[in-house]
Amino acid sequence: MKWNRYTIETTTAAEDYLSSMLMELGIEGIEIEDNVPLTKADQADMFIDFLPELPPDEGISHVSFYIEDDGEDHSELLKQVKIALEELRSMVEVGSGVITSSETEDLDWINNWKKYFSSFTIENILIKPTWEEMKEEDKDKFMIEIDPGISFGTGKHETTQLCIRELIKYIKKEEAPKVLDVGCGSGILSIVALKLGAREVVGTDLDADCMISTRDNMEVNHLPENLGTFYIGNLIDDVELQEKVGTEEYEIVVANILADVIIPMAPVIPARLKKGGLFITSGIIDFKENEVKEAIEKAGMEIVQINHQGEWVNITARKN
Repeated sequence: MKWNRYTIETTTAAEDYLSSMLMELGIEGIEIEDNVPLTKADQADMFIDFLPELPPDEGISHVSFYIEDDGEDHSELLKQVKIALEELRSMVEVGSGVITSSETEDLDWINNWKKYFSSFTIENILIKPTWEEMKEEDKDKFMIEIDPGISFGTGKHETTQLCIRELIKYIKKEEAPKVLDVGCGSGILSIVALKLGAREVVGTDLDADCMISTRDNMEVNHLPENLGTFYIGNLIDDVELQEKVGTEEYEIVVANILADVIIPMAPVIPARLKKGGLFITSGIIDFKENEVKEAIEKAGMEIVQINHQGEWVNITARKN
């Protein structure tokens, strides 16, 4: 599907006003680009796979909106946008207000971010995007290939790396644990678990697109389909999903989500674990560490280890 993309050059002070104005005109699919650094609270509310380094914030913003290229004349709508934009000048510093246009396709939105994802290593594991050629110096490494596709999860974010390091530590091939991956995303943690020696993985996610990405990534990594079972749903309150996932079946449950999800999820984790099983979790911004720790302990699990990387935290706990 093709879209017409219109971008308004404005100021960071006017972003919210412009967004509201566009929505009032019936325009959806608004995109804001600026160089304002995310606060810790922002990072806790928004899970993104990794934070790119941004140029200095100079107060300039670009607000874009999309109109489907369906052959209809949208000149009247664009005229309304320009009029509303000028009316906003009496309320806020709008900046130049220059509107530029371009065409884009659905495929562009999926692929444009790929320039930010390149190969990297975690201990002895090389994580490589599927579209990148293998470097000669990496050919002797333990390789996992990932294409996040239309889900998320490249492994480059600190929280994913924290979880991977714990999986490396606790998965032994001779023990061949069964692993539950809650919030599986692109399937990277499930794939790491299988490559390290897990006998089977079960994954859950709220997003149906993640099921596609996970299956595709398993195939890329030459993992048989029967080694993984994946369900759409919320483990916190979906009783049917809890029954499908099973009771006391897992040696390891891994969840790289968000603190505000882990906290209400903690009470349902012990029922999934075998006695002595481990709950490996991250996605926890540092100022939420104590809240998550308390929720896990309240659920009856013992904290085994807490690890930090940057502003992010991993908590590993055991069911006794």
